[in-house]
Amino acid sequence: MTDIKTAFENGKALIPFVTAGDPDLETTERLLIEMSKNGADIIEIGIPFSDPIAEGVAIQEADLRALAAGVTTDKIFDMVKRVRSEISCALALMTYMNPVFVYGADKFMAKCAECGISAVIVPDTPYEEKDELAPACEKHGIDLISMIAPTSAERVTMIAKDSSGFLFCIPSTGVTGVAGEKIMDIGEMVDLVRSVSSTPCAVGYGNPTEEQAGFAAKCADGVIIGDEVVRIIAKNRENCVAPVAEYIRQMKKAIS
Repeated sequence: MTDIKTAFENGKALIPFVTAGDPDLETTERLLIEMSKNGADIIEIGIPFSDPIAEGVAIQEADLRALAAGVTTDKIFDMVKRVRSEISCALALMTYMNPVFVYGADKFMAKCAECGISAVIVPDTPYEEKDELAPACEKHGIDLISMIAPTSAERVTMIAKDSSGFLFCIPSTGVTGVAGEKIMDIGEMVDLVRSVSSTPCAVGYGNPTEEQAGFAAKCADGVIIGDEVVRIIAKNRENCVAPVAEYIRQMKKAIS
């Protein structure tokens, strides 16, 4: 069992997201440590990308800030390797196919394993093209996280049967963090997954209320939060660590 699945063994898992290098890699280091201390069970580390098609404005802007500051994939790997021993929770990288392709899939997954990263999430690689990454992931013991959405329809069971780590369940259509987004019946999606697979299900939100997070946790095995963390960082810059830690504590309490 990987440490990704282990993260779901002690209650509902909280999975926050952070863009690496926003506002700088030194702050990201501090954030990773404090998020782990304050309730994160898995942390998604976003590799900044110039065309993050699955993301809303908050994360798009964070990506651009990090890229403008000179953040690279190798600098992120070095940062994670440097700080990994101080982080008790599992780590996953959120990226897109282009950075992995440029780096080389085998080399990329080898670096993940070397740095203590346990999973990768690549939202622009559909299930039908996962063989572009799956062999390298399997070789180096990295979970390739599959995503399912309201539009997945009959593909949900097919994806769930062939999943590893956890399933990233998207409860709405469109990009992340959009106010007033229509949320589908989470329970129905999770029940369908559980009918064919034992892989844990985590529901992804951009900026959930505590009530939404608590409801999702009743249906699923974990809750993913992204845009609100990024907004707190954008507002507070280098002074963001304490307010982010407080937000993580609040959300962990909401899902427990």
